[in-house]
Amino acid sequence: MAYFEEESYTDIKFNWQTWKQIFAYLKPLKKYLFIGFFSVLMLAAVDVAYPLINRYAIDRIIGENDLSLLPRFIIMYLIYVIVLASMVFTFIRVAGHIQNQLAYTIRKKAFEKLQALPFSYYDRTPIGWIMARMTSDSRNLSDILSWGLIDLSWGFLMMIGITVAMFVINVKLALITLSVLPVLIYVSIFFRKRILKAYREIRKQNSKITGAFNEGITGAKTTKTLVLEDSNFQDFDRLTSNMRRHSIRAAVFAGLYFPTILFIASIATGLVFYYGGIDVSNTVISIGVLYVFISYVGQFFEPVMQLANILARFQQAQASAERVLSLINQEPDIKDRPEVLAQYGTMTAPKKENWEPLYGDVSFKQVGFKYHKGEQVLKTFSLDIKRGESVALVGHTGAGKSTIVNLICRFYEPTEGEILLDGRPMNDRSIGWLHDKLGYVLQSPHLFSGTIMENIRYGRLDATDEEVIASAKMVEADRFIESFEAGYKTEVGEGGSRLSVGQKQLISFARALLADPKILILDEATSSVDTQTEKSIQHAIETVMAGRTSFVIAHRLSTIVNADRILVLQHGEIIESGNHESLIAAKGHYYKLYTNQFQDLA
Repeated sequence: MAYFEEESYTDIKFNWQTWKQIFAYLKPLKKYLFIGFFSVLMLAAVDVAYPLINRYAIDRIIGENDLSLLPRFIIMYLIYVIVLASMVFTFIRVAGHIQNQLAYTIRKKAFEKLQALPFSYYDRTPIGWIMARMTSDSRNLSDILSWGLIDLSWGFLMMIGITVAMFVINVKLALITLSVLPVLIYVSIFFRKRILKAYREIRKQNSKITGAFNEGITGAKTTKTLVLEDSNFQDFDRLTSNMRRHSIRAAVFAGLYFPTILFIASIATGLVFYYGGIDVSNTVISIGVLYVFISYVGQFFEPVMQLANILARFQQAQASAERVLSLINQEPDIKDRPEVLAQYGTMTAPKKENWEPLYGDVSFKQVGFKYHKGEQVLKTFSLDIKRGESVALVGHTGAGKSTIVNLICRFYEPTEGEILLDGRPMNDRSIGWLHDKLGYVLQSPHLFSGTIMENIRYGRLDATDEEVIASAKMVEADRFIESFEAGYKTEVGEGGSRLSVGQKQLISFARALLADPKILILDEATSSVDTQTEKSIQHAIETVMAGRTSFVIAHRLSTIVNADRILVLQHGEIIESGNHESLIAAKGHYYKLYTNQFQDLA
């Protein structure tokens, strides 16, 4: 993954701009937030009232030996229990709803952005990086913004309620209890910085580990055939060791933080016992008052420790928030202008009623291009293709064949010059409009989990079963499909794992044909199939190319002999152009490639 580096977040303070954007996702849940806040407000109130109820029993019933007050105490206690139980039920239910809805919203936003990002983004971004943000980071955020916010509200309300009650009952003991707060604040700030830094490193390492998992699983066959198990294990061990080191560091700080808070709370408890005990012996306060303060000390520092825990989780979640927002806020390298979006719509909300037809004229005008990090691939490249013309691109690896078709598909945009479609600049129409008019068959076709019928129908989602079957017959895919027991309902497996390369290629071809494209791209479409399958595809190619602008990249030059024009490329420039017969007669570069290939086959 040398081409990609994880973001580094050096600012160890809370980033309020980050949280402002995250909190915006809570706006649709205002009703549930209000209900949750009301429930924790009532919960804090009854928690503050509980020691006061017991004080009533100690001072009035026990201290004055007045059992006639016992029924009143029982009624107050029953009210306390009923309110406590109902409020706990309410906030658990509300927090669960907020958590699930928020996770859905964050992942939906991220997934929508992934649909809008261009091919260049996926070219340079590891899958593990994306998966970590869509799964663990999103889960961390939804968890802290549901349970964390409600617990945080309860903690603050409890502290405020207890503080007010203590000052009303006895100012001296209230000040003694709160005397340790400055130390508590200093300790919290000290540990907060270090915990946040450690958890940022943990999330960073987690992305790399997820990426390593993905590569290890998808490349399992290559690993076995090249005997790379030990090397892969060493690399993975290095990543997990780094994560373990940072995790231990975070655990050490967290482990020191909470006992420190507990120690400070114990000092406050000791001070209350000492000074309160003296006041009780001097009959300045009652035993019930001392009981209330001892209870309040424990209750006061319980939410303090809870708040410390929640703030630590917020610090962890900030690392997740920064990473999720780095995806959601990612600006596409390729995007439509505002006036284009207004007319044609977006990828997820197209305005198809405004889409005009594409006829297939393609022109490159002094086009230059280089990838994100790399050398110049095309320089002042010019080419005019008429509608319905079939063009084959030939050349060694790195000659610029795939770059040309990627530019036609607008997976990338030229760094110099422009491309015209039907005489108009390509970026005058939307990306969605263009992709709707294209058919693309890759050398390594990708199928989605589902049936053969569903995978072909991805070419045109509103196609009938009959149209899907007709498309399959055009590429002679029906032969192997009907040999399956379930026919078109056969499950293809993840990525088409249950089918051969040739079968996947034919299904991919049928999918492209179903879309009825005006421009057809065949990127080395027959280089990975057997001779019989190649004949089936060649027959389908000749049928479907009629009336369509077609670009074909093929290593087997026998598949392009019928192309209207063959372009021989070298270092991003056209060195020969013509049909098969004229290029063979010229005995130039194409002639050598063609004859050498057949000599190798012989």
